[in-house]
Amino acid sequence: MQKTIVVELEDRMRHPLYGKIIRTTKKVKAHDEDSVAGIGDRVSLMETRPLSATKRWRLVEILEKAK
Repeated sequence: MQKTIVVELEDRMRHPLYGKIIRTTKKVKAHDEDSVAGIGDRVSLMETRPLSATKRWRLVEILEKAK
């Protein structure tokens, strides 16, 4: 998968009855035209037209490089 990155999106919500914070994750594939993102980087994505069968997101910028 050249020019493709897999990004894990995290969402936190409060359980409606018990009030506990629940963390849910979802993995999406995003297009990285210049292949600049690395493992562990925090990135910003934007939704776009379908680029392939599973790619619907595009890399906008790298917010924080991995340590």
